Amino acid sequence: MSKLELLSDSAEATEAYAQRLASCCLGRSLTIFLRGELGAGKTTFSRGFLRGLGHKGNVKSPTYTVVEPYEINGMSVYHFDFYRVNSFEELEAIGIRDYFNDAAICLVEWPERAKDGALVADICIDLQYLETGSGHDRKLTCKTSSSRGAEVVESFSAQAS
Repeated sequence: MSKLELLSDSAEATEAYAQRLASCCLGRSLTIFLRGELGAGKTTFSRGFLRGLGHKGNVKSPTYTVVEPYEINGMSVYHFDFYRVNSFEELEAIGIRDYFNDAAICLVEWPERAKDGALVADICIDLQYLETGSGHDRKLTCKTSSSRGAEVVESFSAQAS
């Protein structure tokens, strides 16, 4: 539907982008996929996003627990990390479909590990390393696949203008 590319020169810049995106998501239910190599900034992005929604505590990667739930300002937010998942059946065993509903925001790191699952993103954010001399070390590419996702990314883009 729509696509937006951002350049980041630090973890702080990545978090700031995520905080701005989160402010556009308040009161919405969304699924956001975060893709990228190890160390590309998926958890950094998640931390910024959760802080942008109003979370004040630590944000830890749910690599071993698969999901970390948050209640933030009356909203259910679930941070997933599928890195250690080998099949969608493993996710079915933890009741994965119960988390993805019209009253929650779901951030999903390593969504491709769900293998043939029925999970669909409203927004997919690809984080990749850049090896340029430009001073920017990451590129964040936001792609939308639903009208909800497109509304959020349009709102985010308007903030930057």
